[in-house]
Amino acid sequence: METIRAFIAIPLPEPILDELTALRHRLERRVPSRSVRWVRPAGIHLTLKFLGDTPADRLPEIKRALTAVARHAPPSTFTVGELGCFPNPRRPRVVWVGVQEPTGRLAALQDAIEEVMAPLGYPPEGRGFTPHLTLGRMGRRTSRNDAARVGEIVTETEVGSLGEVPASHFALIRSVLKPTGAEYTPLEEFLLHEGNG
Repeated sequence: METIRAFIAIPLPEPILDELTALRHRLERRVPSRSVRWVRPAGIHLTLKFLGDTPADRLPEIKRALTAVARHAPPSTFTVGELGCFPNPRRPRVVWVGVQEPTGRLAALQDAIEEVMAPLGYPPEGRGFTPHLTLGRMGRRTSRNDAARVGEIVTETEVGSLGEVPASHFALIRSVLKPTGAEYTPLEEFLLHEGNG
């Protein structure tokens, strides 16, 4: 049985990807060499739900469920800015850029996706939804001292707003892991409907 690695996300426009690339270069010059594995700009998106290995024959029902979500979810606009680390700056594993969407529409969309995916065998994640854009992950061989230094640099780095993103659609995306990094292909896009919410 063929399986594909898949996730659901909001793609980002070029101007935001350019800002994230510039921020990455700023950080790259300061952090210890090879301490962070940076995400390629084309690979940055706002993940709403990670599905993982998905049987190809389940894709039609997943697409139907997501079409139903999109039909009842209004578009929103979110702001990209601020810098942080998961789980915290003292022991960072992930360097991220924050996403702010004060109306709650983005959280409601993510919630609706969790709700329709659960009966299809994709249970909700235990932790709450923290919208963010992953900029990089600590390298496997990064020492504790180097990781702590990355956390300090992230904390010291001033990042204002990098811009606004109109979230008018989301996509079901295929991820193929390659030695050069993951390669992403949108399988289907789902247009959010104005006048709902």
